[in-house]
Amino acid sequence: MNKRIAMLLGMIGFAVVFAGCGYLRAPVVPPVAAITVYSAPLDTDLGGEDVGVHTGEASCWSILGIVAFGDSSIHAAAADGHLDRIDHVDYDYVNVLFGVFTKFTTVVVGE
Repeated sequence: MNKRIAMLLGMIGFAVVFAGCGYLRAPVVPPVAAITVYSAPLDTDLGGEDVGVHTGEASCWSILGIVAFGDSSIHAAAADGHLDRIDHVDYDYVNVLFGVFTKFTTVVVGE
């Protein structure tokens, strides 16, 4: 019986640790390490559009993979930059020790 409980706890632990893997689906996903900081585009098909000069940002945070808060929507980022038109969307990602602290920021560029 103790062997079954240990096996069950091991499976639950494995599922908890690896539950978040692969959730980020963007055209460019740089590698993840113990400490990760990068910026990448959310869209690679710009359609020949001009890239604006004004930016807006919106962020959300996670602590220990238990508590997450914030608003990183494109709408919130556009409101932050007082943008009426969005030309391009990027993101910034910070991860410390595989999820102890995580910050995701949506960056919009436009007019």
